[in-house]
Amino acid sequence: MTDRSVEHATIVIERHYDAPPAAVFAAWAEPAARQRWFVAAEGWEIAEYSHDFRVGGRERGRFAQKTAGPVYGNDTLYWDIVPGRRIIFAYTMARDGTLISASLATVELAADGTGTLLVFTEQGAFLDGGDQPRFREHGWNDLLDRLGVEVGPAAA
Repeated sequence: MTDRSVEHATIVIERHYDAPPAAVFAAWAEPAARQRWFVAAEGWEIAEYSHDFRVGGRERGRFAQKTAGPVYGNDTLYWDIVPGRRIIFAYTMARDGTLISASLATVELAADGTGTLLVFTEQGAFLDGGDQPRFREHGWNDLLDRLGVEVGPAAA
């Protein structure tokens, strides 16, 4: 029998973008923008992706590294959306069909001068050693860097 474990973690990442909150929010909401920064990543092959950005909407994806390796799955449910201000979603990640994490995430957007302060908070349960908070934090840092490219240069 496989050992079962759960590691709980809270990840908080802040970013400053030289774009107004409406533009940063639009990069989450608009399918073409979301595809560019969240889905299409060098070295990854997308087997499936759908994005229904509304309260009660789902986002689903299946992807793998092009060189080989496991297939990862993402299943997201949007719980709360306040345009230009807040996005709350719950999501699970699986590797080769085995659940490796379940999380609740909040994206907060606030005007910061002429730009936006984004605060991303994830409360995760990382299961059976299949995922780790440091891997997830690294992944979100990369994604938020890509979001910065989408909306314009990130401020220091």
